[in-house]
Order: sequence, then structure tokens, then C-alpha cells
Amino acid sequence: MNLKKFFLDYCKDKKYEINQNQLDIINNLKVYYNNNFHQSLLSKIFKKNSNKLGFYLVGDVGVGKTMILNFFFKELKEKKLRLHFNEFMIKFHNFIFENKNKSNQIELFVKDLGKKTQLIYFDEFQVTNIVDAMILGKLFKKIFDEKIKVIFTSNIKINDLYKDGLQRDQFIPFIKILKKNSFEKELLIEDDYRLDNNKSLDRFLSPINQSTNFIINKFLRKITKNKNKSSKILEIKGRKIEIKNFFDGIMKIEFNELCNRNLGSEDYIGIANICDFLLIEDLPDFNEDNSNQQQRFITLIDILYEKKIPLMITSRMNLKSINSSKSLAEPFKRTVSRLYELTSINHN
Repeated sequence: MNLKKFFLDYCKDKKYEINQNQLDIINNLKVYYNNNFHQSLLSKIFKKNSNKLGFYLVGDVGVGKTMILNFFFKELKEKKLRLHFNEFMIKFHNFIFENKNKSNQIELFVKDLGKKTQLIYFDEFQVTNIVDAMILGKLFKKIFDEKIKVIFTSNIKINDLYKDGLQRDQFIPFIKILKKNSFEKELLIEDDYRLDNNKSLDRFLSPINQSTNFIINKFLRKITKNKNKSSKILEIKGRKIEIKNFFDGIMKIEFNELCNRNLGSEDYIGIANICDFLLIEDLPDFNEDNSNQQQRFITLIDILYEKKIPLMITSRMNLKSINSSKSLAEPFKRTVSRLYELTSINHN
């Protein structure tokens, strides 16, 4: 695979600026690919220890991590699977529940996974759930034992994953397994390309006043023309979510209805699966008092971004001024960057 040439052609076609740091990552990915998918018998004999199955690309928001690994993933001809990490863990927990009477559930899950794919791709990997944190060491040991390759992007270095999380000592085995089995590379670029390309926030409206309400109502009338308004009820594992303003895939809902109640990844995936466009009203500023709501909002935006759902948001603060709780400051940088993209007129 002439990965560098393909990447240069890809950037030229997409009119992307080419950065030497990104080319260095492409070279690293070529080594990773050759070690795992295209080794000669002789190189396998002499390079046993170099055959790391994980590739962990870390970098700040908007530096192009996802763009690079999306490109790499697209070029792979091998069996592959791209999943949001929350979605992957939901599948895992469902499998465990369905096989609760069996003693080797993790092994059975990984064996089944190995039949479906040679490589898994997790974009913007992070761990926030204590149940997941406690199980990941055993799960990923089996994944790597099964020779399943895993590529990650994240804005958190491996050593800092789940930092300050509850019972983090039970997460340390996963960190050790990930470091042992992965190439960890960092992509350094000064500017957030999403902010550069989308300087105007076309659908992020603040503050909330008569003027923004007029813009929203006019926009909503336009995009829901000839669509029927209905009330839709989603039922996910016994939890009912009522969407009062549903227009054949276009949804209008208040922030509190989405994030100020006990909803999680599974609920947000369910919403994203029936949604083509989402209007979220009354986004608050964040601090220590509403950090739980902020965590849910981060999860929601990750899922909407993964599913490519465009947004309109009304907020008490403009996006540059919005604050964060201390514990979520790093992951929230990614959320803000994604909001620039999802509320841009270029994102449809």
C-alpha cells in the first residue's frame, strides 16, 4: 500500500493543507500496516516484538486526527469495523447479559468479534463510565490475544485516561495492556482546522432573546414545511423518552429534556437513529454544579457527530465564552470544536 501517495492525492482532492506532522503520522501508519497485515515470513521471524496490534493517535482537538484515521480506515481492504466506543460497550454489555449463565462471557464475546472483523476503529476514545473502566483490562487483553487490531484517536494520552475517575486503580491494568500493545503517536498542530474553516457559527444562537427566537421560528418553519408535526415516544430498555416536537426526522427539544435526566449513550443513539436534524434549546453555561448534565451533553454530541447529525442550538452564552466544570475541561474542548462543525452551514 503506497499510503503516502494515496494521502497526498486525497488531500489534493479535498483541498486540504498538507502538514509535515501529518505526513509523519502517515509514515507511522504505514509501518503499523506492514507489521500487522503485510509482513513477509522473514520479517515475522526477526521482528516479533514490533508487531503491536494497537495504534493510538493522540492530539488536541481539530488537528486532523480523525481525518487521517478515516483516510487510513477507508484504504484498508481487510475486514474492519468502525464504532463509537459507547456503542461498542453497549453491544458488549448486552452480550454479557444474554450469556449471563456462561462462565467465559468475555472470551465468547471476543471470539464472536474476531469472526466479524480484523480491525476496530474507535474515534475520540475516552472512558467515563466506572463499569466500563473496571472491565476494560480483561476485555482488551482478550481482544489483543485474539490478534484483533485496534486503532484509536483521542485527545487524552494513554497514561491520563480516566484520570481522577472513581476507583482508578482498577483501570490501571487496562492502561498497562494498552501501552504494551499499542504504538502511541501524538499529532501536534497549532490551529484547530474546524475553527479556521467555520469562522461563523451559522446555527449557534446566543443570547436567548426575542431576536434569536424569531430566527429559530423562521428557520423551523422553512425546514419543516410540508412535514407533519407529531409527538414521538422512544422506549429503550423500559425508559420512555417523549419528543413533543417531531417533524418527520426533524426534532426540537430543550437541553434539560436531553441532559437533565438519567439518560445515557443508548438513549442518545436511539435519538440519533430517528433524527436528521436536531434543534437544542436553552444550552446553559457549565460549572461544578451541573457537571453531570455536561457529561451527558458531551456524550450526546459525540454520538451526533459520529452519526453526522446537523444541529441548531440556542444558548445563554456564545460558544467562545461557554465555561466547563474542572473535571471535564479537556473532553469539553472536543465538544466545543465539534459544535463549531455541526452548527456550520457547511455541515448539512
